[in-house]
Amino acid sequence: MNLPYHIGIIMDGNRRWAKDKGLGSLAGHQKGFETFEKIARYCQKKGIKILTVFAFSTENWNRSKKEKDYLMKIFLSVFRKERIDELMKEKVKINVLGQKYRFSKQLQKKIQEIEDLTKDNTKFILNICLSYGGRADIIEAIKKIGEKKITEDLISKNLWTQGLPDPDLIIRTGKEKRISNFLIWQAAYAELYFSDKHWPEFTEHDLDKALKEYDERKRRFGK
Repeated sequence: MNLPYHIGIIMDGNRRWAKDKGLGSLAGHQKGFETFEKIARYCQKKGIKILTVFAFSTENWNRSKKEKDYLMKIFLSVFRKERIDELMKEKVKINVLGQKYRFSKQLQKKIQEIEDLTKDNTKFILNICLSYGGRADIIEAIKKIGEKKITEDLISKNLWTQGLPDPDLIIRTGKEKRISNFLIWQAAYAELYFSDKHWPEFTEHDLDKALKEYDERKRRFGK
């Protein structure tokens, strides 16, 4: 099978899944986190080299304080010592993409620690998009470029994904069929796959279906 080198996933539908089950939105986020861990491990097992997940958008800051506080606890749990030890053992590199300065000092410190500790790992790259927006990404790149002559290559080198290849496949769960400001520069030639399942119920089998469809597509890159 022709596997994508880099997969992006818009993990959508946590709250709708919880509502359908008669649960609160926080239960949906917890189940969504469990699904994230499961799918990330499966991507490693399948031989995917880079996984980029949309975990918290710039627009998500508009949600309730209770929901945001719960999500911050989940994000902190990703960076616990036990998880870092596991990542080091499996040679996983972690990048956090987005407006890191908007998070608490505690979370910023944890992010910096895990990025520093895993920076030389090469077996699998996991990009977690936090306070991320594609438009914000491009704006920040242009600010860094300043008055230099702007080219596509120069912009790419100044995005939060600098040094990484563009995604080959972007998967969105939750029945919606749009990319919602996710990697909008990088996704120019990505194959798009939409699943009717909400993220918490997305399985390894569902990922296999997406990979099979990717394998059957012909990528021409405008040629």
